[in-house]
Amino acid sequence: MIGSDFDEFWVDPQRSISKAYEKTDQAILSHSSDLGRGGSTAVTAILINGQRLWVANVGDSRAVLSTAGVAVQMTTDHEPNTERGSIEDKGGFVSNMPGDVPRVNGQLAVSRAFGDKSLKSHLRSDPDIQNTILDGRSDVLVLASDGLWKVMSNQEAVDIARKFKDPQKAAKQLTAEALKRDSKDDISCVVVRFRG
Repeated sequence: MIGSDFDEFWVDPQRSISKAYEKTDQAILSHSSDLGRGGSTAVTAILINGQRLWVANVGDSRAVLSTAGVAVQMTTDHEPNTERGSIEDKGGFVSNMPGDVPRVNGQLAVSRAFGDKSLKSHLRSDPDIQNTILDGRSDVLVLASDGLWKVMSNQEAVDIARKFKDPQKAAKQLTAEALKRDSKDDISCVVVRFRG
């Protein structure tokens, strides 16, 4: 963020985050000839003054906060079945063929994503945005792609992450555990540890 975007963030963080996601989607679409036809999901977190946590996501990348060791999902997974009306209103359809997972036009297993130019007319890229005030009981935040969440519950991820003081080691352990559980999807993971 630069200039007025930065100033706007302090006035209206939610609007600023939405605009950043929109600009990201536009940038990916404008470079689709270089990047290919695919797309991406995303999850972001912004901590203000060590107290207010803002999280946003598009797709099935997820943020999970540990509060006193209890996992709290901070994001919404954007699945085709839950947003079927929006997809159909835009002329698309949701099908479980091929396979057993609901997909937009039988292709994409999320209803919101960046890019995916061939399906863009049926997809949304606006994020769900949540915010919360952290208290002294909030200790770990796990941000990860669906390759982790397909093989691990929110609580399992928090339990593993909390065992490590070093957040980078925690993220590596979560990734290793997802691979050990035969995750077949992309696995990206960041762990943030808060001071008590």
